[in-house]
Amino acid sequence: MQSLLVIIVLVLLSIAIWQLTKIFDLTQVGRQVDDTQVANDKDNNIQGYLMFGFLAFIYIFTIYGLITWGHLVLSNPASEHGKDVDQLMGITWIVIFIVQAITQVLLHYFAFKYRGKKENKALYFADNDRLEFIWSVIPAIVLAGLILYGLYAWTNIMFVDEDEDVMVVELYAKQFGWEARYAGEDNVLGKANVRYIEGVNTTGTDLADPYAQDDKTVTGEFHIPKGKKILFKLRSQDVLHSAFMPHFRAQMNCVPGMVTQFAYVPTITTEDMRNDPKMVEKVRTINKIRAGKSAILVANGEAPLDPYTFDYLLLCNKICGASHYNMQMKLVVDTPADFKKWIKEKPTLVQSFKDSNAPKEPAANDKPVAAADTTKVMAQLIKK
Repeated sequence: MQSLLVIIVLVLLSIAIWQLTKIFDLTQVGRQVDDTQVANDKDNNIQGYLMFGFLAFIYIFTIYGLITWGHLVLSNPASEHGKDVDQLMGITWIVIFIVQAITQVLLHYFAFKYRGKKENKALYFADNDRLEFIWSVIPAIVLAGLILYGLYAWTNIMFVDEDEDVMVVELYAKQFGWEARYAGEDNVLGKANVRYIEGVNTTGTDLADPYAQDDKTVTGEFHIPKGKKILFKLRSQDVLHSAFMPHFRAQMNCVPGMVTQFAYVPTITTEDMRNDPKMVEKVRTINKIRAGKSAILVANGEAPLDPYTFDYLLLCNKICGASHYNMQMKLVVDTPADFKKWIKEKPTLVQSFKDSNAPKEPAANDKPVAAADTTKVMAQLIKK
């Protein structure tokens, strides 16, 4: 109801302004008013100076943005290939900045210099082969260089030799969560299909497959060892997802019906990243903001926010549904020794499935229910 009243008020206000405009036009009858639609020298001068003003706004806002939000960018990459990705991004930003600086200055300067004047006459020529050659060849060379460098970096990242010592981990995406499956000591994942999903076997692993006997699955968080190349096999149960690990500069789509992959070597453990000076400063800034928000929540009788602690995260970078924003999984990078200890404690999927389907033995203090008592209970339930 309130929204309807607001809409009615806005409509009436618009009608009132329209009527006032008509009244104002009527008051101008008999006066000399320049109502021509052709721009004069004054109009052109104003437009020319406005172009310079807009140019100043662009650069002032750019500098302001770098100062205000520059510290929010990701810190040091936590994977071997991350430096190549950051370098490629840095080169791209430099090229964009140079081109933007030159073209924007020329655009706004020429808009001012060649603004309309009565005594000026535009110079017309049909074409200029030299200019067309310059503005076609130079961008082509620059873009070709960026593309070739990007392909080189991408090939190095994605290439995995068949004989290379890697650890295979599957990331299984589904609305709206993740599950990780480890290949076990044989380093080969068992076959999987959504038709095999049953009980604790939520990844659809074929438990009859010999390669699946040592597979292990985890939810909530998953661990990987530092210094070991991890080959991630990616699957999706339902819709298109995207496995995004920003601190490792890694992202790959998870497509229903097919397996995609991505590989990288983690170089910084979670503990070491938490102690990184840049990360410590970021966490301090975040907790300062959360403290201010918590004060407001407490004043309103609500629970305060918990202090933020840095963790690597596996995110979904595709809008996959209503809870897409909450589709994430904690990723922990351990030392090799800590990882071995962690993974050793996890049961195999086959053992978990057997345990979940094993018949439960009655407890020692459980008393058998007499037939008469059972009949009595059933009668009471029916009566209800």
